[in-house]
Amino acid sequence: MAKKHKVEPIGGPPSDVELLKVESNYLRGSLVGSLSNRITGGLPELDNRLLKFHGSYMQDDRDYRNEREKQKLEPSYQFMLRVVTPGGVSTPEQWLVMDELADKYGSGSLRITTRQAFQLHGVLKWNLKETIQDINHALLTTLAACGDVSRNVMCNPNPYQSEIHSEIYHWAQQLTTHLAPKTPAYHEIWLDGEKVVDSLEQEEAATKEVEPIYGPVYLPRKFKIGIAVPPSNDVDVYSQDLGYIAIVEKGKLVGFNVSVGGGMGMTHGDNQTYPQLARVIGFCTPDQILDIAEKTVTIQRDYGNRSVRKYARFKYTIDRHGLDWFVDELHDRLGWELEPAREFKFDHTGDRYGWIKGKDGKWNVNLYIQSGRIADTDTLKLKTALREIAKIHTGDFRMTANQNLVIANITGQKKAKINALLKEYGISEGSNLSALRRSALSCVALPTCGLAMAEAERYLPTLIDKLEPILEDAGLREEEINIRMTGCPNGCARPALGEIAFIGKSPGKYNMYMGAGFSGDRLSKLYRENIGEEEIIDTLKPIINRFATERGQGEHFGDFVVRTGYVKPVLSGTDFHS
Repeated sequence: MAKKHKVEPIGGPPSDVELLKVESNYLRGSLVGSLSNRITGGLPELDNRLLKFHGSYMQDDRDYRNEREKQKLEPSYQFMLRVVTPGGVSTPEQWLVMDELADKYGSGSLRITTRQAFQLHGVLKWNLKETIQDINHALLTTLAACGDVSRNVMCNPNPYQSEIHSEIYHWAQQLTTHLAPKTPAYHEIWLDGEKVVDSLEQEEAATKEVEPIYGPVYLPRKFKIGIAVPPSNDVDVYSQDLGYIAIVEKGKLVGFNVSVGGGMGMTHGDNQTYPQLARVIGFCTPDQILDIAEKTVTIQRDYGNRSVRKYARFKYTIDRHGLDWFVDELHDRLGWELEPAREFKFDHTGDRYGWIKGKDGKWNVNLYIQSGRIADTDTLKLKTALREIAKIHTGDFRMTANQNLVIANITGQKKAKINALLKEYGISEGSNLSALRRSALSCVALPTCGLAMAEAERYLPTLIDKLEPILEDAGLREEEINIRMTGCPNGCARPALGEIAFIGKSPGKYNMYMGAGFSGDRLSKLYRENIGEEEIIDTLKPIINRFATERGQGEHFGDFVVRTGYVKPVLSGTDFHS
């Protein structure tokens, strides 16, 4: 099949991370020696970068950074571990293991990420190996939870479409397994596996056998995949490097529309970086999605920018060469062509809270989890309640892309017991909360994220406290408005898809964006720059009041602020800064 748009890979010297990967001997590097160094609780920067492929980041508690510096102590180093859970699904037994590890080695809490994965914070360097081993014994892994590889594959938990969930979850698992790194380094370092090859030369001679998809340098940057089931776009499929949109006809999954080139991150002050929406390029049958994913990954492997990391995401590869070029290249590598895309419609991105009975007769309860944080406080014993539920639950737990939790596949016999435990511990499914709070997303940010410029998880609930009376007075308490906040522009909480969004610039200061589509099909637009809480409130109050009185029938907030001229619509990231 002849290609119409031939391009060459981008030139330029490789970045230091690319050199690190080349020299790492398939993700080994000097990690073993650095991990055994008892003089420091941290790792050298290059080993920390390599550690990401193994599912961990080195962090320090920034609340104590200045104090420790005054005492001439090194930073309070600790490690975040991320656990791969395709589609956010875990068994009750796995939940109990993660609950125990949070207390035994972590900070005492678990966090549900916006990619439907467990995150464990506060692990000390000397406890990393044992923690990872315990995770592995629970049939979970941290391999490829971070790093320049395909990350945790997302899928819609859809308890109200239970017969479809089992199929898309199967494909999320298959994609995760197929695209996982094959290097034995993970087992050697963490699981005491036998070292299969002793020399770098031998491995280089067997590159295809070691990493048949990635090769010795892996991808230029991280790669994200999500599966959505219309009418719900809760995985924000247009934010994914590669998206699969399920096409269901007469109650049966017939295939997927394929979308490519999404991504949320950018860099403040660099207009060549921007969030982008994925574009639909065609339709495939279920048995074709692994082939499409593999070939898409190899295109990014071969043509992604390996010189400047901030320009290395797949969205920039497509925007640089053109969508037509990508489709031609994909078809050439596949040896067959996608069918024309089929019709579909999204109408929301949020979760549906409360008790829902699936078509299989089993029950599901979707719980609101503020910022995805599973913890016990003086007023709410959420972690304890979920532990007690896990002890008797015979179904599964599903972490949602909105940082919430579905206790799924509950039998009729167990429903009353689980409901009683929720009431005993005062756990509400979220119906008592305002729609704004239920629609909120935030990243971890301070104090542990080294990239954070401002608060997010710790501050967004306080900001919502101050916005709720305004919404109440305007009669909008039950009006769903997607609000999102991140401590930096990397986009972990997908702020560019928030109808109201805040991206941290400095402590207490944020860039404020508005106008994203309620169903996740339009980006937000910068409205105010570098503002604090008082100006945020003063800015939003008249807009909210005007929305309450002037909106059209069924009109969402993002559509309203575009229609009334507060911001211009942004349908492509290339227009994000214009």
